Amino acid sequence: MIYIGLTGWGDHDSLYPPKTNSQKKLIHYSSHFPIVELDASFYAIQPKKNNEKWVKETPESFQFIIKAYQGMTGHQRGDIPFDSKDEMFDAFKLSLAPYIKAGKLAMVLFQFPPWFDCRKENVNYLRWCREKMGDVPCALEFRHRSWFMPQFHDKTLAFMKEQGWIHSICDEPQIGEGSVPTVLHATDSEKTLVRFHGRNKEGWARPSSGQNWREVRYLYLYNEQELKDWTKNLELLKRQSKDLYVLFNNNSGGDAAANGKQMMELLGLEYQGLTPRQLDLFS
Repeated sequence: MIYIGLTGWGDHDSLYPPKTNSQKKLIHYSSHFPIVELDASFYAIQPKKNNEKWVKETPESFQFIIKAYQGMTGHQRGDIPFDSKDEMFDAFKLSLAPYIKAGKLAMVLFQFPPWFDCRKENVNYLRWCREKMGDVPCALEFRHRSWFMPQFHDKTLAFMKEQGWIHSICDEPQIGEGSVPTVLHATDSEKTLVRFHGRNKEGWARPSSGQNWREVRYLYLYNEQELKDWTKNLELLKRQSKDLYVLFNNNSGGDAAANGKQMMELLGLEYQGLTPRQLDLFS
C-alpha cells in the first residue's frame, strides 16, 4: 500500500474551511490524508495530554510518523532538559505509548543534521540509538552526502538493513555535502519512507538576503512531470517494501497539500476510513 501525507497539519490552509480553529485542524486534515508527520515532537517531547488528544482526534486507521526529539539526533537547538541521553530516550519512548496502544504509530523518524557525517563514531551512535528504541519501528534519514559516497554506499545500506532501520528516501536539491542523493533502495521489507523536500537549490543552501532560511528552504511546487517521474520510482520501491509512506515537506509556499493530492490522483489512490468530510458542516 502507498500512503500519502504531509509534514505537520498546521500550515496547509487550502485544506481547511475559513477561520478554522487551530485546535480542529488535525480533524480536518484526517479527512484528506491517512498519515501525517508529527514534527512538534522534534522541538519538545510532547506531554501525554497532547498525544492522547491527537490519537483521539484521528480515525482508527490513521498513522503517525513521529519525528525524534532534537536532542536525540544532535540538533541541540537550545538547552536539553535531561541529565543523560538514556533519560532523554526513555522519556521519548514513554511519550509514544498512546500511539502504540491505539495502533497508530507507523514509525519514528530519526533525521540527522548535515554535519552528521559517515564516520565510526556516528555509526556507533546509530547502533546505540537503534538498541535504545527496541522494537519501535524507526526510520533513518541522512543529510550528509558522505553516507552514500561510492566507498560507503553499499555498506550504509547493509548496515541499515542489519540494524533494522527503515530507509527514509529523500527528494531534495542536489548541492554539495549537505544533501543526499535519491537512493531507491528499501532496507526494510515491510516499510519504507519517502520525503519530498522540494528542489529549491538556492533556498536549500543559503536564503536570499533578509529572508528567514526556514521559510525559504522548502519553497517549491513540484510540476506534473516531476511527480509522474516519481510514480515510477514508487512502483520500483513497492516491489521492495510492502508499505510506502510518502510525505510532502514542501510547506513554505503552501504547496505540499496540492502536491500530495496530485500524487494521489496520479497513483489512483482513494483511502477508506478517513474522517467524514460532512463534519465540516457542523464545525
